[in-house]
Amino acid sequence: MNETMESLGTRPALGAAAETVLGRLFKFIGDMIGAGARGVVVALMLIFFVAQAHVVHGHSMEPTIHPEQRLIVEKLSYRFSLPHRGDVVVILRDMGQERLIKRVVGLPGEVLEVRQGQLYVNGRLINEPYLSQNAGQPDFAPVTVPPNHVFVLGDNRNNSNDSRYFGAVALDQISGRAWLTYWPFSELQLIQ
Repeated sequence: MNETMESLGTRPALGAAAETVLGRLFKFIGDMIGAGARGVVVALMLIFFVAQAHVVHGHSMEPTIHPEQRLIVEKLSYRFSLPHRGDVVVILRDMGQERLIKRVVGLPGEVLEVRQGQLYVNGRLINEPYLSQNAGQPDFAPVTVPPNHVFVLGDNRNNSNDSRYFGAVALDQISGRAWLTYWPFSELQLIQ
């Protein structure tokens, strides 16, 4: 009886060295795929919950932030606390289709108005050192910020579509706090 190895259901054995090399290769490939998948999960968690890059479009935040500057938006702190007056925030409007960058000037329950080009909150004049010296702004009558909302203005008050036009912004429309400009690199700085 002359049976071949194939008829017995076996294959010719690879050499021990070849099996070891092939096993190591498959293990290496599996490890790399696993590491890549973990990296993607971590990156997605960072983008959705911690920080995100943002490109500035428009002139509404000059002189603080300029068109085409790149910045990092920190998304974690507002999950645990309200924005503060003076924070620069990224707002999602039109169901997330439009992103605006503005400065928080009014908090829930506060009364804001501009008189003779000066911002008043609850009757007190607010110092705004981030505005340019000749930043005169049009007056507006007192407005009360509703609960769970903030009032935002651009630093370039004469060239800004902000709460004066679209009203107070719901807290859940705030994507995060603009934290750092990183491009162009010569303008690397924390945002004040």
